[in-house]
Amino acid sequence: MVNTWPGTTTEDDLRGFCTQPLRWSQGSDRADGTGQQVEYATIEVPRDYADPDGERLTLAVSRRRATDPARRRGILLSVNGGPGGDWGLGRELPGKFAGTPVHEVYDLIGFDPRGTGASTPLHAEVSVPRAPFDSRPPDSAFALLAEDMHRRELACERAGGELRRHISTPNTARDMDVLRAVLGEPRLSFVGYAYGAYVGAVYGTLFPGRLDRSVLDSCVHPGWTWREQFLQQGDAARRNVEQWARWTAERTGHFALGTDPEQVLAAAEEAVSRLEGLPGGVRLRTLLDGAVGTRAGDRSRWAELARLVGELRTVADAGTAEGLLAEQGTWRPDDNEGDLRCGVLEAITLEHAWPSDPEVYHRDMRDFRSRFPYGYGVLRAQPWVGAFRTFTAPEEPVAPARDGYPVGLVVQADGDPMDHYDGGVAMAELLGHRLITVVDSGEHEIYALGGNKPLDAQVDRYLVDGELPPPGASVPGTAARPDIPADR
Repeated sequence: MVNTWPGTTTEDDLRGFCTQPLRWSQGSDRADGTGQQVEYATIEVPRDYADPDGERLTLAVSRRRATDPARRRGILLSVNGGPGGDWGLGRELPGKFAGTPVHEVYDLIGFDPRGTGASTPLHAEVSVPRAPFDSRPPDSAFALLAEDMHRRELACERAGGELRRHISTPNTARDMDVLRAVLGEPRLSFVGYAYGAYVGAVYGTLFPGRLDRSVLDSCVHPGWTWREQFLQQGDAARRNVEQWARWTAERTGHFALGTDPEQVLAAAEEAVSRLEGLPGGVRLRTLLDGAVGTRAGDRSRWAELARLVGELRTVADAGTAEGLLAEQGTWRPDDNEGDLRCGVLEAITLEHAWPSDPEVYHRDMRDFRSRFPYGYGVLRAQPWVGAFRTFTAPEEPVAPARDGYPVGLVVQADGDPMDHYDGGVAMAELLGHRLITVVDSGEHEIYALGGNKPLDAQVDRYLVDGELPPPGASVPGTAARPDIPADR
């Protein structure tokens, strides 16, 4: 039996939270006040649901009322990815559905999950890495990479304090149910993206009688730990690279990088070697590894990537190489700016245990360095803060299950580089949901966000009219392969 409320907490213990008054203020989704009208409010929730009489947290909430009240069928709550809220987008996420068919029949509800945005924040001190950013770090760098993560965990502990233990997926799901009750709704419908899809699956597991229609877009795998989820990103990126290499090889008359995928990848490694021999070669090679991984996921950039590899195979100076790679980033700038940052990512990923033996990470880093250098695969294998965790999660992760709520939808791109396609397949099978595959696509977080009109239409029909797509449904991705014919 799922432990909905931890410890000895009962629904009666939470009655005061569930019946608290809401005081809405009027606002606009544009700074100049000319946009669509949005209502904003805050609610209080327990910091620790095992101790509802203890400290409280504040959640920032938004609402956009249904535009056709006569057809209103309830509330549609949405949660975006991260973990960490994607820089506080939570309250603003419903704006992505504004003016769509779902907005006609649902009040669109957004909130900044605990720890993020305008809700009670979970902070971490900024800890600037000392190890050079390197897509293929030598063994000699392993100790410094681990030290960086140890320092990062200590920086999270110093700023986050006791609150860190209570930033968790089950608690976010419980917050959603308090919000549902405060709004006076018997059930909620839900759209979740990436980590938010997992939040939705956990909500349905804990509160099956209170979940109506649900859409889980770009799912994490329900059976993987956070470390396994990280590791599988290397394989997901590699799959896109191999498809790009196959496409490029079929056009050797155009790109001259080889007649089979292996030769194309060998050409990419020639470019790597050329860059490594230039001044600042490690950085240049790292930028190329990133470019191959990220642009292979975007089918529309395959020709551009092939030309880039061809040019870098013969580049003569670092300045030219730098110019060719100018747009390629290396890491989130927020990690190196200011004194404090959001610490939710680290807290959520400590829901699962991580290996403490450094040799486990060293083994995987050597493997990923050779097999998955593109798209910074080695970063998925190196130590994470979990290797040095300073707290133990107060409860076990919730294993998703569907027992008592309707069949929903899972949306997953077959080339999603962040959340492996296998995760969406597994989530759909586990919950008995219908899976819509976005075919030949490296898209991530797609419904209503990616401009995929055929997908949006299918999901809208489900959310508005309850019409499920047939089993095995698929739609094409929005980024088409370049219109360059294969060699005859």
